[in-house]
Amino acid sequence: MQDFVIDFERYLRDEMKRSDNTLLSYIRDIRQFERYFNRPLAEAEGSAIEAYLGYLTSAGKSQATIMRTVASLRCFYQFLYEQGVKSYNPIRDIKPKKAERKLPQVLTSKEVDVLLGQPKCTDLKGYRDRAMLELLYATGIRVSELVGLNLNDVNLSASFIRCRNGVKERIVPLYPAAVRSLSDYILLARGKMISVERESALFVNLSGERMSRQGFWKIIKHYQQASNIHKQITPHTLRHSFAAHLLENGADLRSIQEMMGHSDISSTQMYVGLVNKKLKDVYNRAHPRA
Repeated sequence: MQDFVIDFERYLRDEMKRSDNTLLSYIRDIRQFERYFNRPLAEAEGSAIEAYLGYLTSAGKSQATIMRTVASLRCFYQFLYEQGVKSYNPIRDIKPKKAERKLPQVLTSKEVDVLLGQPKCTDLKGYRDRAMLELLYATGIRVSELVGLNLNDVNLSASFIRCRNGVKERIVPLYPAAVRSLSDYILLARGKMISVERESALFVNLSGERMSRQGFWKIIKHYQQASNIHKQITPHTLRHSFAAHLLENGADLRSIQEMMGHSDISSTQMYVGLVNKKLKDVYNRAHPRA
């Protein structure tokens, strides 16, 4: 029996040029529905999909997860429709409730300073970790983009990096401290850490191979504990902090959108709510009649 999910994955990768992360999430969502449906996916009708979404709700899945699942299945069944496997897209008219967007947690500028000051440049690992943390906060790039950087994506003399997400590419500037940290790592540490001379990865692990997302996750958790910051810090926390701090200091939304690689300005607009909430909190604490 033909496995349409494999065909769909090939279509996303080769024709749509979707990123590895998008591929993983789409295929995972479809395979989970396949296990629930327990019949060939091409036989699924709208009623079965609605029942599955109800099952996800009763299982306590968040609205964000359910909406992502709908997006994955809608794309998959549109593919089957265009391939002539289905005569219509059974999920075309199914509209899940919109997830309430929660404001992301960010670090204060002082907390960022404490966190970025944790790696000590006393060994190769310290140079690397300092450069990774500085670069993440300097640019607001995603962790997958951070570990995907190659050496030739960095232009120290012009103070910018070239960042790719799928087929899209953008240029993000660097502040002087990030340039210094990157320069120190590249000149003093990276050459001693790589396992082979032809290694293209900018950041490598202690085995000399490209750093993984999981590897960097462990690094940031280590420095969170060392910094004694009582917030859950993930790589995305620094991305959120980057955007919120730029907005607080007068950057315009369109520029932030471009630097972060958001395809839709609505993704960037949530930081306005974050800044407005902070201002309201300050007002309530400071105004004598508040």
